Amino acid sequence: MTTSQAAISARNLTLTLGSDAAPVEILRGIDLDIGKGETVALLGPSGSGKSSLMAVLSGLERASGGTLKVAGQDFASMDEDALAHARRGAIGIVLQAFHLLPTMTALENVATPMELAGEENAHARATAELEAVGLGHRLSHYPQQLSGGEQQRVAIARAIAPRPELIFADEPTGNLDAATGHEIVELLFRRREETGATLLVITHDPELAEHCERVLTLGDGRIATDTAA
Repeated sequence: MTTSQAAISARNLTLTLGSDAAPVEILRGIDLDIGKGETVALLGPSGSGKSSLMAVLSGLERASGGTLKVAGQDFASMDEDALAHARRGAIGIVLQAFHLLPTMTALENVATPMELAGEENAHARATAELEAVGLGHRLSHYPQQLSGGEQQRVAIARAIAPRPELIFADEPTGNLDAATGHEIVELLFRRREETGATLLVITHDPELAEHCERVLTLGDGRIATDTAA
């Protein structure tokens, strides 16, 4: 795979946290290429480094060492401000805890990030995306008025509305019952397919992993296995 074909390309990626006197190695030399449009599940026990790897690949955390190119940009050389700018519009993130703003309606939760990024017609795009996830009748509802599944649908709409090249999802069904989780999996993959985005998802859910073309297993900060699903 050439660099131009890769959505993510990492070499000897490391992450060390803690103090100089007591460093903690979280990622211990990750080599990884993910192709544009590929769907990848990231598995591994608690403490294996899954969330840390996603944070680094999505630009939420700076790597301590190695090289990292994401969506054609050199993330390894960027400071936090540059990473925040690089994420804008190019990367969508769906988290287990939803992270919706409680004082904003569903429509405002989806539209406001696009407005801040200078997107035109943010409200129209947000409305269309919420309709696409089956929430056209809930635009003016606040998060506390929505079920867990509905809140996750808003979070997915918020991540996908800017049409990002990459979508990262960290345990997107973790706070949902099995039936609702199944609906969210189907929705997430359907919207990803419609937009052509690359998807990397952390999960303990076998059904979610089975939807992916490729499964990575992390162990002790390293990639232990890399298999086609």
